[in-house]
Amino acid sequence: MDSLITAAARALAAGDPLGALKRVALRDDAPALALRGIAMAQLGDLVRAKALLKSAARAFGPKEAVARARCVVAEAEIALVSRDLGWPTKALDAARATLEKHGDRINAAHARNLEVRRLLLVGRLDEAERTLAGFDPAPLPPASRVAHELAVAGVAMRRLQTKAARAALDRAEHAAGHADIPALTAEVESASLVMNTPAARLIARGEERPLLLEEIEALLASGTLIVDACRNVVRVAGTVVSLATRPVLFALARALGEAWPADVPRSTLVARAFGGKHADESHRARLRVEVGRLRMELRSLADVSATKRGFALKPRCAHDLAVLAPPVDERHAAVLAFLADGESWSSSALAIALGASPRTVQRALEQLAAAGKVQFYGRGRARRWMTPPVLGFPTILLLPGPLSGD
Repeated sequence: MDSLITAAARALAAGDPLGALKRVALRDDAPALALRGIAMAQLGDLVRAKALLKSAARAFGPKEAVARARCVVAEAEIALVSRDLGWPTKALDAARATLEKHGDRINAAHARNLEVRRLLLVGRLDEAERTLAGFDPAPLPPASRVAHELAVAGVAMRRLQTKAARAALDRAEHAAGHADIPALTAEVESASLVMNTPAARLIARGEERPLLLEEIEALLASGTLIVDACRNVVRVAGTVVSLATRPVLFALARALGEAWPADVPRSTLVARAFGGKHADESHRARLRVEVGRLRMELRSLADVSATKRGFALKPRCAHDLAVLAPPVDERHAAVLAFLADGESWSSSALAIALGASPRTVQRALEQLAAAGKVQFYGRGRARRWMTPPVLGFPTILLLPGPLSGD
């Protein structure tokens, strides 16, 4: 490898893409193409970066397996940043195996972190933890340690393990200081901001207040019966009853939880569960049926008792009851939670991340666009959706994936 390639690689490692381009901008050999692609990616021109990396991978000879694997890893990172979740993950697995086989620990670790970041986006926390398990980042350079610790913190935050998350963020901040790359420092600061931003609202006994992640963790461990509107479950301690596929039952549970210890009139329950303005006999009959179903679902946690004017929720073992709600009540809150990261998403990528059908996601995006909450650019398959980051909007509790004990 000649001196210009070496100098360009060092510039990229130090976060100086312009310095790298000054050395290899006019060269078309395979190493130069790869370095130009990475530099363009750091500058934000992802389309050009992707094309350069593909050209570099083709230009490397059959004996240059490590170089081709590095190009694949760089392509995978571009796909992740551009939210191309349909990018073939098997290619990244194969590239990581090649890098590990040939002793390239730094790039293999980077490939591992990319895998974890993708798994976090789609809510597969168990797989993300298995991928990270047993890996020691100590021998890695500071920049790679930052990426690893941010991945560890991401898993811990989504598990509501706030002490572990803060410890990982502290280690990431320390490593970022040694790396001295502004982009890495900004990424750590952005991740740390989540810990100090309200992630949910507590509704109890007619009062409402915002909660930080640490307060949510304490609430879940307190023995309080919680109607969790962030994940559509009812829980107390380690017992969880999911109503995620029973929207009518959860609407009833939330209405009863918000009113506790008082009861809720039948007309209010009809409006909350069925959208009806007036409770006629057919609504009342259906309400009795749905309340009976809710009573069966919650029989181990609470009782739903009839009162003179409606129904009331009574915890069986817990001494208190609260509703945990998102900071913003929005029908398509999960879609907005993904778009709140400021990246541009395709509707197909959102469908993969949400585990929903593309048509369902498309309808949600169209309704949000009509309300002025999201915007798009491009046409057809090239259309991308985005929204400016919303101050204080939750991007942790609304992302898919189970909490501890789910």
